Amino acid sequence: MNPEQRINELTDLLNHYNHQYYQNSVSEVDDFTFDRLLEELTTLEQQYPDLRRPDSPTLRVGGTVSKEFPTVFHRFPMLSLGNTYSEAELAEFDTRVRKGLDGAEVEYICELKFDGVALSMTYENGLLVQGATRGDGVRGDEITPNIRTIRTLPLRVKGPNVPALFEVRGEGFLPLAEFERINKEREDIGEPLLANPRNAASGTFKMQDSAVVASRRLDCYLYSFLSEPDIFQTHEESLNAMKAWGFNVSDTWRKCRSLSEVMAFIDEWDTRRFDLPLGTDGIVIKVNRYEQQRQLGYTAKSPRWAIAYKYKALAASTTLDGIQYQVGRTGAVTPVALLKPVLLAGTVVKRASLHNANEIQRLGVMLHDTVFIEKGGEIIPKVTGVDTDKRTALSQPIIYPTHCPACQTELYRREGEAHFYCPNEKFCPPQRQARFEHFIQRRAMNIESLGEGKIELLIDRELVQSPADLYELTAEKLLGLEKAYHDQETGKKRVVSFRQKTVDNILTAIERSKAQPFANVLFALGIRYVGLTTAEKLVDYFGSIDAIAAAPLEALTAAPEVGPRIAQSLVDWFADADNRVFIERLRLAGLQMEGERKVIEQEGSALAGKTFLYTGTFANFSREALEEKIAANGGKLVSSVSKKLNYLIVGENPGPSKISKAEQLGVPMISEEEFQGLL
Repeated sequence: MNPEQRINELTDLLNHYNHQYYQNSVSEVDDFTFDRLLEELTTLEQQYPDLRRPDSPTLRVGGTVSKEFPTVFHRFPMLSLGNTYSEAELAEFDTRVRKGLDGAEVEYICELKFDGVALSMTYENGLLVQGATRGDGVRGDEITPNIRTIRTLPLRVKGPNVPALFEVRGEGFLPLAEFERINKEREDIGEPLLANPRNAASGTFKMQDSAVVASRRLDCYLYSFLSEPDIFQTHEESLNAMKAWGFNVSDTWRKCRSLSEVMAFIDEWDTRRFDLPLGTDGIVIKVNRYEQQRQLGYTAKSPRWAIAYKYKALAASTTLDGIQYQVGRTGAVTPVALLKPVLLAGTVVKRASLHNANEIQRLGVMLHDTVFIEKGGEIIPKVTGVDTDKRTALSQPIIYPTHCPACQTELYRREGEAHFYCPNEKFCPPQRQARFEHFIQRRAMNIESLGEGKIELLIDRELVQSPADLYELTAEKLLGLEKAYHDQETGKKRVVSFRQKTVDNILTAIERSKAQPFANVLFALGIRYVGLTTAEKLVDYFGSIDAIAAAPLEALTAAPEVGPRIAQSLVDWFADADNRVFIERLRLAGLQMEGERKVIEQEGSALAGKTFLYTGTFANFSREALEEKIAANGGKLVSSVSKKLNYLIVGENPGPSKISKAEQLGVPMISEEEFQGLL
């Protein structure tokens, strides 16, 4: 089979698997098989880039880096909707609609108003050719590489009666589970948390590196179809057609024939919406028939045939009974409000976030105050204010601890940061426990058989002090271990016991973890600020643990996505003698300490004998593509500016330190266009 045939075969097969998984919730192959096929397709496309199809599943993983987003004008303006907060105002809307239609019968389509980012996608001859943000409604930013990372969005549409040119619109969003996962990882590596899913989605869609966008697993619900001329008579028909063509249309919409049916739909979803994978803040009501929509027309800002009913903010008040101070893996001490139980959004809330000492001071909250709590797009409710009118003599000032609540080590605060930290990272019990939990998680060493309290039991019995000790466990050490403990979340007594099957599963998972790629190992080490994406960039750039450990600060900073803060954290971590011993123990256990180097196909020798370094972003190259282009033409990429450097390639937003040093040393600086001229 020639390369073109194999590329087409793999593209069709992988697109089929994706469609079955994301549209029909059917997994026809395991992850390993899928990844191997995708890897084969990626390799073939790198060898034969002209044969890559525009609907290739490799576009889903991103990789394009944009220095700016072009502005595009919307063929159909993306207008905003008028809002209402009461049944009376909704009745007035219904009256206006019926009056505008001269008393004709009217049907409404009610849809949930998802809390995300409005997006527009254009298809030509069945292919996705453009994705854009709403912008000001008339023009927006073209973010097509980022849009392509949405796995539920078809890159090619097939089916009966698909127009040659059409546009679909929808709400791009970050699923709540993904938001929670990302924030857990950010907290785990010491990064500030994302504020809420909506802001996180908006920021992610505008990121320059589409590979990072892909890692966040954004999604999109489609709610509008546009073409000239219209091929449907009703909005209902368009929703059903989009669903049939493979678009991700939420099944939560309903056709209503009266205002009372609309209100019943609104009331039904007042609490049901909290079971959805994303935030919602209301209901959109649209006239169903397109002819009636045209008859009603538009105001200057919004359509007369649609309106948004907004739910009131979810809030409750209760008493702050106490504060629990939790210590994370990086030593950050986080206050959690312990509340008198109160019903909010269909669940009983006993705990709420207070974030940090600054937030406590800003709110002016005191112990035993009556506080307001809200649950919006966030997973965990948060304290938003204090009812000072109900403050009594029982209220007491909150005195933030000066010492770690777990090990009594004196806390400190880094300049410019909100959290207090416990510096006893090696012996503070919750930090040590969290290091193990970080090491065994799926995105690190994937030893999930050790969850559910088993690590705590191993630590208590002094069988492990470091994650490296996991690789010295034996069946004899584990069999028969047992411990009862109190589950704080459920309030119930639970028992952890190590029977034969449990022990076999644990040892098998530990042995299998030795095959985890080097990037996962680097992430598992728990170096502050080094998440999995950063670990992957470091592996691609340096290749091995020894190269990273030996790299000076300047060389680390030269790596993609590695700023001064991450670089300094790496230098500090590898400077610790205990950490170097930890690395050697893992190496002896058989863990991967080198990444797979890409095989670069030689294009020529135009750059032979020349050394290069780059800074900034580029219009025609991602950083990885630029590095490959240098290597493919005989050039050598170096890690820092020195007198021996032949060229510094300067893109948009270059690093000032590299520019300054190049000027001092007289190193030639060339533009992207001049670099291409050298080829």
